Amino acid sequence: MRRRGFVAAVTAAVALAATGCAGVASRPGEPGAQGSGLRPLALTLDGRWLGDGICYGPHRDGQRPGGPAPTTAELRADLQVLAARWGLIRIYGAVDPAPRILEVIRADRLPVKVLLGVWIAPDAAAANQAEVDAAITLAKTYPELVAAVVVGNETQVSWSAHRVPEDELIGYVRAVRGAVAAPVAVADDYAAWLDPAIAPLAAELDAIVLHVHPLWNGVQLDEALAFTQGKYAEVVARFPDRPVILGETGWATQRHTEGEQARLIKGAVGEAEQRWFFEAYTAWIAKAGIVSTFFEAFDENWKGGPHPDEVEKHWGLYRADRTPKAAVAR
Repeated sequence: MRRRGFVAAVTAAVALAATGCAGVASRPGEPGAQGSGLRPLALTLDGRWLGDGICYGPHRDGQRPGGPAPTTAELRADLQVLAARWGLIRIYGAVDPAPRILEVIRADRLPVKVLLGVWIAPDAAAANQAEVDAAITLAKTYPELVAAVVVGNETQVSWSAHRVPEDELIGYVRAVRGAVAAPVAVADDYAAWLDPAIAPLAAELDAIVLHVHPLWNGVQLDEALAFTQGKYAEVVARFPDRPVILGETGWATQRHTEGEQARLIKGAVGEAEQRWFFEAYTAWIAKAGIVSTFFEAFDENWKGGPHPDEVEKHWGLYRADRTPKAAVAR
């Protein structure tokens, strides 16, 4: 869930940074999934289903994209925590620290796979190409770990601060899909997937990565699961021939009383509320067999504005210091 204040920071950082299941691959510039057949998601390991996942932003206090990065020891500590509970980890970019994340998973033989993100920003051709190239390298180097490559994050929905023209995104999708064997997807809000204009992009994909955030949509806690289920059902009906991954949904534990979040967010926030939604949601996806990456693992205090109550900082199931909140406390 990448709202306006947060995406501006990511876009700037990306620009600064730049100055398995085999299928029949299409060549760059050729039609993707529609022309060559869908590549299935391989989400089992030693007979265990890995579809219950988590979104992972690795930056701790004092770190941020394009600035100080997590150490490998910090990544290893995080991944040990995540692998003990989830089988699928979603990361949002393919440049550092992504290569070290995959290296640690392989070296430590952690029982997880990765949804590998490719961060695409507007007017950032060099940075975008660096992301594409890095993702291709990682998908080829770690084919047993990369469950899918997710090209772009919320680049099509109308409210996004980092929109990219659809034909440009299709070009990146084709470049990745033409070079790797893994399934290729795009992540976006339900509003984008339900817009008929997205059909040409969807035709290029092996899977749909769906974001549904009831909290940002002004939904109360007791209606949040039903809202999420309803949007998921609408998108599944829209794309019956492609798997739909619930790539983001969650519930924050704190919010600011000013700005856009004060206007849009109506539901109560807190650890008890997050725990209720997390438990209800995970019970539903387990029963339904839905592939999901819950948003998100850890609080990320670098996000959003400077105020400590900024909602973007407080979506984690664990605090920024890695202590568990109520939803995951043992």
